[in-house]
Amino acid sequence: MSKYDVAVIGSGPGGYVAAIRCAQLGLKTAIIEKYNVLGGTCLNVGCIPSKALLDSSHHYEDAIKHFEEHGIEIPGDVKLNFKKMIARKAAVVEQTTKGIDYLMDKNKIDVYTGTGAFKDATHIVISGEKEQTIEAKNTIIATGSKPSSLPFIKLDKERVITSTEALSLNEVPKHLVVIGGGVIGLELGQVYRRLGAEVSVVEYMDRIIPTMDGGQSKELLKVMKKQGVKFYLSHKVSAVSKKGKEVTITATDKKDEEVTLKGDYCLVSVGRKPFTDGLKAENAGIKVTERGMIDVNDQLQTNIKNIYAIGDVVRGAMLAHKASEEGTLVAEIIAGQKPHINYNLIPGVVYTWPEVASVGKTEEQLKEAKVEYKSGQFPMRALGRSRASGDLDGFVKILSDKKTDEVLGVHMVGARVADLIAEAVVAMEYRASAEDIARMSHAHPTYAEAVKEAALAATENRPLHI
Repeated sequence: MSKYDVAVIGSGPGGYVAAIRCAQLGLKTAIIEKYNVLGGTCLNVGCIPSKALLDSSHHYEDAIKHFEEHGIEIPGDVKLNFKKMIARKAAVVEQTTKGIDYLMDKNKIDVYTGTGAFKDATHIVISGEKEQTIEAKNTIIATGSKPSSLPFIKLDKERVITSTEALSLNEVPKHLVVIGGGVIGLELGQVYRRLGAEVSVVEYMDRIIPTMDGGQSKELLKVMKKQGVKFYLSHKVSAVSKKGKEVTITATDKKDEEVTLKGDYCLVSVGRKPFTDGLKAENAGIKVTERGMIDVNDQLQTNIKNIYAIGDVVRGAMLAHKASEEGTLVAEIIAGQKPHINYNLIPGVVYTWPEVASVGKTEEQLKEAKVEYKSGQFPMRALGRSRASGDLDGFVKILSDKKTDEVLGVHMVGARVADLIAEAVVAMEYRASAEDIARMSHAHPTYAEAVKEAALAATENRPLHI
């Protein structure tokens, strides 16, 4: 029987990063993955393929709508080769997952293919082509999550689909109805809207991306409506039925007035739930909630001291980079180090265009906590860089403490803010004030100048360019 210092169950961004860090720290490490490819949801049917389609569809939309104003004339009509677009997406995924294979080999991590299940707290049975058992002093559970649904919805994965199927359709929908106005639904909705589909979004709450700052919700709603997406906010879906190639979605608003939508595809995007099926956690004595979530302490340790859990199977935002940070943290704890994570400073991003990015507290959270704060906001359209590129939508908003000026939250909508949010994370990790950011030089012309201007607005209400 092979013996390891650490066994990692699951090879997504949490699991494979945890395994690499363990190996770097001199721990003999194994990783167990039930599928034939490494990378988990994110690399195979999540972050990476969705971004590939977002970029491809963005290029297509630019070609048919914006190239001419840039002086680029294409003879004849621009044609969409959807099969080639999907094939490119698949190629990007394959290249990325092969990169994980390389990293496992480079770091001398043993890879097991099969479903990992606890025999007891130190032994894991791997059921694959052949059954084998390994022994591990420590185990990190990183089994991730899967799409949630509603009890009355039957997912046939052909017409009533999840994000997994939406990434590999054989055709562009004529009318895609999206249930859920969160990150995944909006990103995939925008992909297919760009490619010519009619897109309708049904959201139970009174705004889209409801966990983000209210100003971001309003701005993205405005922009996506302008792009032709239809929204049904404050609508509760009561029924979804399929007949042939037609899907009928019934929803009611707050006044109990019924709305019926008919489409050829329905994307159910109502969140994700922890995936612990087949883990046999009970054999190791691990506490798992009814929803499948694993209870952990501040060091991500389960009630069994040598077993840890990270990523989507534990509390907190279901984000790939959060899982990666947790994987690193647990590896370093096992190795005797004292790392930390500030969960308030894990950024959130929506990869629509314009992009949406946030870190820290929202205005709603500060008001609820009765924290006195200042707000400084600067519109992207006032930037020379935005006018040069034609990306005029969006803003940067900085919230700072009224007394100390410490930055409490930064919320952005605009071009490349998914990258720009890192500046805010760095500033807040070092507990910068809005004035600190305002006094730092930002290159001109860049989108980043909006951060400086918003900081000026928050500090002394003196932005320079509005």
